[in-house]
Amino acid sequence: MSKPPLLLHSCCAPCLTHPLAELQKSFEISLFFYNPNIHPRTEYEIRLAEAKRFCEKKCEIIEAEYEDEKWFESTKNLKNEPERGQRCKICYELRLRKTAEYAEKNSFPHFTTTLSISPHKNADWLNEIGENLAKEFDLNFFVADWKKQDGFKKSIALSHAAKLRRQNYCGCVYSQRKVS
Repeated sequence: MSKPPLLLHSCCAPCLTHPLAELQKSFEISLFFYNPNIHPRTEYEIRLAEAKRFCEKKCEIIEAEYEDEKWFESTKNLKNEPERGQRCKICYELRLRKTAEYAEKNSFPHFTTTLSISPHKNADWLNEIGENLAKEFDLNFFVADWKKQDGFKKSIALSHAAKLRRQNYCGCVYSQRKVS
């Protein structure tokens, strides 16, 4: 019996490692790379290349357009928000909405994201947004908090084993300036 298809949004290869291994037990995975928040463009391209390298022979990867202007427009009044603040919630919604739209248009009955693997991401917000979008698009959202049960630690170990580059900021220009 074949597994149902699931569209998996991810921001980078390290965050993909543990969720992909778990989800492949029950689903046929296609990776959706939509991250207009990642800056600069060279960082976006590095993360995309690492995701492609990691996904080789594991799953299909779908690259959405890089809509950085759309991200800046959506977050323009939230520049001074802290990490995990309202800017992040807007960013989650933007990326998950694009994932749900793609899932609906391309007959993926299920979708989810790897974002909750990070200790810096609010899993409650991610799951709430995902479930609301699932209702709107008549899809199923796979609810997860990937950092639970040592998920984050597992992702670090899997990243090291695969020799994946790990970044030191979420991707947006505002979080980058905090580590510079």
